Amino acid sequence: MESPTLRRKRGRKPKTPVADTMDLQLPSSSLADDESQISLTDASPPPSTRLRRGRPRKIGRPSIPDMDVSGGDNKLPPSSSKRGTQHVISTNGELSDLMLVTAAAEQPPRWGQVVKAVPSMDAVVKVFCVHTEPNFSLPWQRKRQYSSSSSGFIIGGRRVLTNAHSVEHYTQVKLKKRGSDTKYLATVLAIGTECDIAMLTVSDDEFWEGVTPVEFGSLPALQDGVTVVGYPIGGDTISVTSGVVSRMEILSYVHGSTELLGLQIDAAINSGNSGGPAFNDKGKCVGIAFQSLKHEDVENIGYVIPTPVIMHFINDYEKSGEYTGFPILGLEWQKMENPDLRKAMGMAPGQKGVRVRRVEPTAPESEFLKLSDIILSFDGVDIANDGTVPFRHGERIGFSYLVSQKYTGENAIIKVLRNAKVHEFNIRLATHKRLVPAHIKGRPPSYYIVAGFVFTAISVPYLRSEYGKDYEYDAPVKLLEKHLHAMAQSPDEQLVVVSQVLVADINIGYEDIVNTQVLAFNGKPLKNLKSLATMVENCKDEFLQFDLEYEQIVVLQTKTAKAATPDILTMHCIPSAISDDLRS
Repeated sequence: MESPTLRRKRGRKPKTPVADTMDLQLPSSSLADDESQISLTDASPPPSTRLRRGRPRKIGRPSIPDMDVSGGDNKLPPSSSKRGTQHVISTNGELSDLMLVTAAAEQPPRWGQVVKAVPSMDAVVKVFCVHTEPNFSLPWQRKRQYSSSSSGFIIGGRRVLTNAHSVEHYTQVKLKKRGSDTKYLATVLAIGTECDIAMLTVSDDEFWEGVTPVEFGSLPALQDGVTVVGYPIGGDTISVTSGVVSRMEILSYVHGSTELLGLQIDAAINSGNSGGPAFNDKGKCVGIAFQSLKHEDVENIGYVIPTPVIMHFINDYEKSGEYTGFPILGLEWQKMENPDLRKAMGMAPGQKGVRVRRVEPTAPESEFLKLSDIILSFDGVDIANDGTVPFRHGERIGFSYLVSQKYTGENAIIKVLRNAKVHEFNIRLATHKRLVPAHIKGRPPSYYIVAGFVFTAISVPYLRSEYGKDYEYDAPVKLLEKHLHAMAQSPDEQLVVVSQVLVADINIGYEDIVNTQVLAFNGKPLKNLKSLATMVENCKDEFLQFDLEYEQIVVLQTKTAKAATPDILTMHCIPSAISDDLRS
């Protein structure tokens, strides 16, 4: 059957399938009420109710065989039906009087084998979080709170690991152990946005009693078996799915908007599995489930954060007492696979590397590297013409993996070819700010209002809030061009826009200005939102003139604009004309 034609947007190619994070989000009302309405997609279909000929079989006592996987909870959800054991459950939740086959007594349940292989299953916890996200369209307030459930697991040092997106913009976090009916208040110690990992702890000593922390194993090989444990689909009992490692490469982390090492597995990963551990056949953790690929053309593609990334996050926190991030090279490079290109760049027949095509001005590398430099090696590891380095036996991986293994503030030796001569540079690695940041890291958005004009700084969460998940297709072209290709010229540079115009008599004719970049104020180029607010507040000129993109200007009389601002704020119930972070 021919697949349906995908709708194209703005002449671009159809979107490729993208991975999505897998936490289960619920409305802010009672979790218990909402969970009962969720369809259990992993539940086995009920057996046929077709009546057989002859005398009906005798009905045994209406008790459920001892097949508990919840550590003390005797409830049997529909998803726990096993082969050889058939239960027909009526709509009111009671056992029907058709039949109850006790073949399970003859064949031990498969979950028992999994428990033996995964002795640390009791260390897997369910994470309950109440989120209150910023409202980027109305930056002076927040959105309505909502609840989510995900998974986590206990490690040494009275700590719990889960996904960063599971506790993003958290108001309250609670943890519940397997087989327990108590939810314990948790404290967030660190959130690694780039690697999508968060570290929690619980002050109550009772939470840590009788639990063996999870141990970490080495990086698995292809076709190695993995077992993902967690609480998907909002269920109260633990869930176990098995599969194998099908791919290992540098992949895009959806939440972090970064590229780090990741494992692709074919075990089922559903909503709520986020933050749950992936165990190897020895019962040691080899990764954290964090996203899966959802598309009509793919099946059973899930992604796991591997142990090198996890240990980098843990060691980073232990070294500095906070999460400092993964360093990156602030440059863009080009493959050198074309023989004519290599010859033109003065490369010898045996030399390999990649060409530097752009260097971010705010990156430490800008002091050493230049346009058309050929990067030959990083910390003594030779880089191939396609940008890969040896990884393991028979495997290669992008050389950004070497960079991600370093810590912020560490040095690296980079060997480059420049004008047919080899140079070595000792570069101090750092994380640097993008012109359009991928995250605001829990801080409320900045804004400034004058005469009804709402000014704010562009970020990826802002674009996603304004245009949805498809913002890369629906946002204005000029904003996307800045987001994808522009580089900040200074660490404090921001992309400032008129978010909207709160209609009033003073701004008649400007009502249609939405998400339009501000280039200058009264003839002075704009650096960031704070400088704009300072210039407007201190302006003594007769007029306020804002130069916008597309050669558009906004002119307001200074005294009238400033006098009209308080009334506009009162009309829209806005507490202040400027966000707190811009006051200092």
